[in-house]
Amino acid sequence: MQVKQFVKQHREEWKQLEDLGTRLHKRKQTNGSDIDQFHQLYQKAAQHLSYSQTYFPSDEVTAYLNGLVSKSHNILYKDQTSSGKQIRQFFTTTFVGLLLEQWKAVVVAMLLFLLGALASFLAVADDPMHLYAILPADMVQGVEPEQLGEGSNSVDSSYMSATIMTNNIQVAILAFAGGVTFGLLTVYLLVYNGFIVGALAALFWHYGKSYEFWAFIVPHGIVELTAIFIAGGAGLLMGYKLFVPGNFSRGWQLKQQAKRSVMLMLGTVPLFIIAGIIEGFITPAALPLEAKYAVAGITIVGLAAYIVIGKLLMKRQPEAIAILD
Repeated sequence: MQVKQFVKQHREEWKQLEDLGTRLHKRKQTNGSDIDQFHQLYQKAAQHLSYSQTYFPSDEVTAYLNGLVSKSHNILYKDQTSSGKQIRQFFTTTFVGLLLEQWKAVVVAMLLFLLGALASFLAVADDPMHLYAILPADMVQGVEPEQLGEGSNSVDSSYMSATIMTNNIQVAILAFAGGVTFGLLTVYLLVYNGFIVGALAALFWHYGKSYEFWAFIVPHGIVELTAIFIAGGAGLLMGYKLFVPGNFSRGWQLKQQAKRSVMLMLGTVPLFIIAGIIEGFITPAALPLEAKYAVAGITIVGLAAYIVIGKLLMKRQPEAIAILD
């Protein structure tokens, strides 16, 4: 069966399930027969999802059915699931499932960042004065390669952690929200942030301070950049769906993709909290540089373990990749 035939044959049942789900969720004019019908339609949709995952794994109808079945499951069993369990399920499986589904967009976000970083690194490595053409003047004036790490004891770690965490979350939100501009703002933010890192890296390389520079960047940078790439990937994917809506309207694509992108964005919040704590308390601490590199290694292992464990849990809970209301 072709995907268009599949959609045409079952579209009306899916619409009925959506309408009933909305009524049940709002508890408006429902009775026992409505619940029975909803349960029957939910079971059919689950079978349709299984079929679609087998024969149309990359088609938009599979993503749509996944969201429909997941939302219907939540409505059907919401009284049996505590809010604490839902939060735990989201961060242990749902977020990981969405991330694995959208990994290509996250990789594109990373490549845009690296492209900007490489371009600015080459420019500043060729002539350090190019730094003034890339970075804001106040930022350039505050950079002192010869004094890297000095004065760390005078830093208010609590204040720095909160400030850095807030700033990074703002960048991620802008990168995510930039999806409504067809992804143009998201692309700009990713490339520009790459410019900043690449330019600074080249400056410290010019002074022979690369080892010290990266020791102050990678402990928090691994987690922080991962979160920004995820948020940026969500924005890029939203922009792509608006630019190339396929067989659906742009309004429908925006509504559907926005839900998935918001879930990805919410999933990055703990990552930013972890990055902010590291940047506020560990980065400025008077620790050996090797210890800071060790912290970076721990964060890499931690992120990898998080993904692997989440993927294993998903196999036990197929409905865990729910798109929440």
